[in-house]
Amino acid sequence: MKQKIEALLLHAFGALKTNGFIDQDLEPHIVVERTRDASHGDFTTNVALTLAKAAKTNPRVLAEKIIATLPQDNAITHVELAGPGFINFFVDRNSQYEIIQRIHAEGDSFGLSHVGAGKKVQVEFVSANPTGPLHVGHGRGAAYGSAVANLLNAVGFDVYREYYVNDAGRQMDILATSIWLRYLENCGEVLAFPSNAYRGDYVRDIAATIYKSACNEYRRPAELVLENTPLDEPEGGDKELYIDALIARTKTLLGKSLYRDFFQMGLNTILDDIREDLHEFGVDFQQWFSERQLMEDGSVDAALDRLRVGGHLYEHDGATWFASSSLGDEKDRVVIRENGQYTYFASDIAYHMNKLDRGFDQIIDIWGADHHGYIPRVKAAITALGADESKLKILLVQFATLYRGDEKVQMSTRSGDFVTLRQLRNEVGKDAARFFYVMRRSEQHMDFDLKLATSKSNENPVFYVQYAFARVCSVFRQLDGKGWERNVLLGMNSLNLLTEEHETHLISILARYPEALQRAALQYEPHQLIQYLRELATAFHTYYNAHQFLIDDAKVRDARLNLISAVKQVLSNGLGLLHINTPESM
Repeated sequence: MKQKIEALLLHAFGALKTNGFIDQDLEPHIVVERTRDASHGDFTTNVALTLAKAAKTNPRVLAEKIIATLPQDNAITHVELAGPGFINFFVDRNSQYEIIQRIHAEGDSFGLSHVGAGKKVQVEFVSANPTGPLHVGHGRGAAYGSAVANLLNAVGFDVYREYYVNDAGRQMDILATSIWLRYLENCGEVLAFPSNAYRGDYVRDIAATIYKSACNEYRRPAELVLENTPLDEPEGGDKELYIDALIARTKTLLGKSLYRDFFQMGLNTILDDIREDLHEFGVDFQQWFSERQLMEDGSVDAALDRLRVGGHLYEHDGATWFASSSLGDEKDRVVIRENGQYTYFASDIAYHMNKLDRGFDQIIDIWGADHHGYIPRVKAAITALGADESKLKILLVQFATLYRGDEKVQMSTRSGDFVTLRQLRNEVGKDAARFFYVMRRSEQHMDFDLKLATSKSNENPVFYVQYAFARVCSVFRQLDGKGWERNVLLGMNSLNLLTEEHETHLISILARYPEALQRAALQYEPHQLIQYLRELATAFHTYYNAHQFLIDDAKVRDARLNLISAVKQVLSNGLGLLHINTPESM
């Protein structure tokens, strides 16, 4: 209906151009919205207000001219001028039933659109360091990123999902060293485990697996491992210096080739676990992009060369700096340290250059909210690389906080004291986890209520929405149990009998699904779709409790069955985009 009204308005503007009331080159930006008050009609537009200055006339005068030149349409009963120049449209009651016919005709495609016009969008999300299993904090980014990608795809964008694997740098060396030290314990070596190493049980498990296959191949005496190393923190030393010394000893004692093999075994084990964990969570990627690849294939050097040619790099105190403060950052940033090593930011610049060179129309990075301060420097890099910074959209996700009763569960990958995403799924299920994760704005803090997520009550929002779908299914099972047949055509021809307030309210909500989907996609806010589905489920449950569907009057019965079948279809479509199941019984 909004599209129909927009088309009517465009026709009116064409007529006003023809008769010379407005200039030929004047292009109206038409926005049609639903009214908040039914007394003001069903739809409204402020186009006369926004265009009056350019048209060199009074808004009310322009609105009157628009109304006078609108073509007739049977779906519109009347149009009225309101306030300073609003145009309100009143829709014929019978035309509202067309949405039920449309939902039945389009099925799984109902709500999809081509707003994105096939534009290529890359969505990079999760991208957690492969130093341990995913925890419940990562789960929110996974659910949010997956939902955003699905929504964009639903409205016509060509979406490419990507995971950036941080498989280079110090944290990976700490992981490899942690696994090797646990491996040495399996070999019978005795040494105190570093305070700054990764301590989770998963490190022991990886080490045990490597020992089982390699036996003593990587074994070195504990006294050699600890030779000339400084004191660790518990002995009064510096834990950072100590772990760095152990990393150096690990590389020296194993040699480049064996260290690389050991490093890769640990990396592959954790990455395989992350990949499987996300797949079971309904999240898959077209590409797992390696940071180490950027360093090995010369991409980092190429990116820095491009910045150097553009005059954005300079040398100071033996380091190479990116002059990001001249491009909106709070200060300049080091890209090559005094020791010749690249910073993490240098590889990040190369990664974004790679994204730009792949020709995406829009690049979307989804980060944890703790990376907020990182945004200006990356946008500065985009500009310095010669692109418009508007090509990059950065969306932030607050980590979820998990509670067991009144006790907050701390999550630290280094210490190993955290709840994994897999544990959460096993406890509450994939559907509840994904629903709860995207139920609020991504940048809002979230407390994950385990008790609520597993309860089978109306207070549990995912249960409440899924139960609406299951209730529709139960009505059709009851229909079969009575030996009655549903006559879809008779129901479609009898939709005008759906005059109860609950029915017309439900129909109006169904009609809003395409715009709710489009708005959620274009604003990167899947919680808007969740809110819509909860509203639809509430309206259906109210209708279910107030009226009988399986009545003797075949016309009313089949009309109501067509209505609730449409509810079932829209619930399926919406939940499907969120990768949430629709059980037929609960």
